[in-house]
Amino acid sequence: MTSSQTRPPDAVPVTRAPTVVRDLNWTPAVWLLLVAVCGALFLDGLDTSIIGVALPSIGHSLHLGASSLQWIVSGYVLGFAGLLLLGGRTADLVNRRNVFLAAVTVYGVASIVSAGLSDQFAIIALRFVKGVAAAFTVPAGLSILTTTFAEGRPRNRAFGIYTLCSASGYSLGLVIGGLLTEVGWRATLLLPGPVALVFVAIGWKVIPRAGAARVRLAQFDLGGALTATGSLLVLVYAVVEAPARGWASVPTIGLLAVSAASMAAFTVIELRHDHPLVRLGILRSPTLVHANLAGFALSGGFVAFQFTATLYVQDALGWSPIGTALAFLPAGVVVILVAPRLGPVIERLGTKAGILAGLVCCAAGYALFLRTTPSMPYAEFLLPTMLLFGIGFSLAFASLNVQATAGVADHEQGLASGLLNTSLQAGAVVVLAVTSAVLNAPATPARGQLLPGMKNAVDVIVGVLAGASLLTAAYLSSRRGRATPADNAIVSPEH
Repeated sequence: MTSSQTRPPDAVPVTRAPTVVRDLNWTPAVWLLLVAVCGALFLDGLDTSIIGVALPSIGHSLHLGASSLQWIVSGYVLGFAGLLLLGGRTADLVNRRNVFLAAVTVYGVASIVSAGLSDQFAIIALRFVKGVAAAFTVPAGLSILTTTFAEGRPRNRAFGIYTLCSASGYSLGLVIGGLLTEVGWRATLLLPGPVALVFVAIGWKVIPRAGAARVRLAQFDLGGALTATGSLLVLVYAVVEAPARGWASVPTIGLLAVSAASMAAFTVIELRHDHPLVRLGILRSPTLVHANLAGFALSGGFVAFQFTATLYVQDALGWSPIGTALAFLPAGVVVILVAPRLGPVIERLGTKAGILAGLVCCAAGYALFLRTTPSMPYAEFLLPTMLLFGIGFSLAFASLNVQATAGVADHEQGLASGLLNTSLQAGAVVVLAVTSAVLNAPATPARGQLLPGMKNAVDVIVGVLAGASLLTAAYLSSRRGRATPADNAIVSPEH
């Protein structure tokens, strides 16, 4: 409704959020804006965990093996990782309100449609579409917050709520996924849809409108986005199919070569494009590169572990979906309780030491899982892993976010943050693909091992985290005595 139109006397005025919120006395419109933006992020966190618990049930219903099931997770993450930087660029160039609302709408519709499908390829395709939608939703939502809330306490408070919604989305997704899977696995695909459309309706009312920007197609690095996504997609496909085709077979080597060629093409495009997705010069920052490598390992390790452990406890031990969800819940609870209070700890330790401590905790937790036998009670074989992961993830993730953006010019803060998020998603895709390949490889169960290849898969996960820990230790040692902006960064407790 425009200002030139009149409202009937009994009409309820449309709630509008102010252009910039400069204090902590928030109106209902501000809180509704947070509900819409943070709610969309909550769904992004929920999506991975809610589907993870349902994977064994989906596998039984559709007769899918581990290699097919991993694509249901990877399809979403591939779309997210491959187009996140393009999503950020689009949010900057185009009306961020329209980008956000359109992306959340696509996400919701894709969720509803996928719930009625039985063809694995169609389900995976729509999971990819949802990941693409999330790649546009997250940077657009973040941009809405940064332009709505003034720097200082209002923005810190809003970001604290934003971060908490991400962590709680993942944690509650485990329980919600377990409950819904008891009803039927299709419910896990359906639930995010109607909820997303509710957030769209709220956002339509309260997200501030902005004038349409004049943009040219040349400002969008579509070639870079397609080559980066294609490289990752082909790499994952090559790794997943390698056990059946052979690691040294012509098809596997050919696919790996195509992936490498696509990444080389991406590099050339970024060097020549007037508006590249990634200014490659930013990668000269060792702190940024280290943060991205550590984030790759941190995210990849947990997504792969959850995949492996879920198949083990449900398929091998016969646990129910809700039992599985509750078994993983302590990790999310620890993250929610610990993460908001880590500011003083990281300020004292420095970001590199925080990353190292977090990676070591995660590696130790996964290594403890290698002791498992079918007769072990939960408190001995899985609970210690969940608690160590919760502590380790909180330490490492908070430190990564500070280190990745410290010392970066203001106009490239969004790029640095986008690179870190891309690395987190890419790690989930690649490490999960390798783990799935190990699980899918022909193997004879070891004595007392009910899921063939499980311990080999966990060995891979421990190796990834151990390697990242050693890299961080070496980097910390090489930089000792040389303070960097990341080491001296102050972390707000609300982050």
